[in-house]
Amino acid sequence: MGPAAIPRAGQASPTGPALAAGPSAFRQAMSSFPTGVTVVTVACPDGSMHGLTVNSFSSVSLDPMLVLVCVDQASRGAGLIERAGAFVVNVLSAGQQDISRWFANRHRPAGSAMFDGVPFEPGVTGCPVLVDAAASFDCRLQQSHLAGDHLIVLGEVAALVHRPHLEPLVFHGGTYKALERQPTPQVAQMRVVR
Repeated sequence: MGPAAIPRAGQASPTGPALAAGPSAFRQAMSSFPTGVTVVTVACPDGSMHGLTVNSFSSVSLDPMLVLVCVDQASRGAGLIERAGAFVVNVLSAGQQDISRWFANRHRPAGSAMFDGVPFEPGVTGCPVLVDAAASFDCRLQQSHLAGDHLIVLGEVAALVHRPHLEPLVFHGGTYKALERQPTPQVAQMRVVR
């Protein structure tokens, strides 16, 4: 299919009618992209802590090791990350749906009380590293950029935890999913019989 055959926003395509390019259609279309689920945590200068569920996370560079997350600029977490100058991106494991929901709940308690019952350890930067996360990236804030209604937060990884035996939590189409394990191919072994 050449460039001339690609329908533009608002045009019908051979696979179905086009949706108007508004926020609702954009959100629906983006839900087609499966993502991991993270909880970004920060330790505030006053000693309190904060966490928020984020699924917009990416590696940026290997040298230096950089990652980015996008957080709602109106969220309390955005300002706290900038003030603290550090944050941890905790990649949730498949068994941590409740943790994801908790840190996405707008009615959870504020400050350190939101971590009551949530197992964590302090990271190198002092920010909470969640126990049983598939991976955790302890970062020092390098830059932040306003982009629409979000803040793009770029951090240099100061330390990390990786638990490769844990499957990641996946979010797709508005629901949590599990990775499907592909069967390991059996390699035929031949024995020489004499």
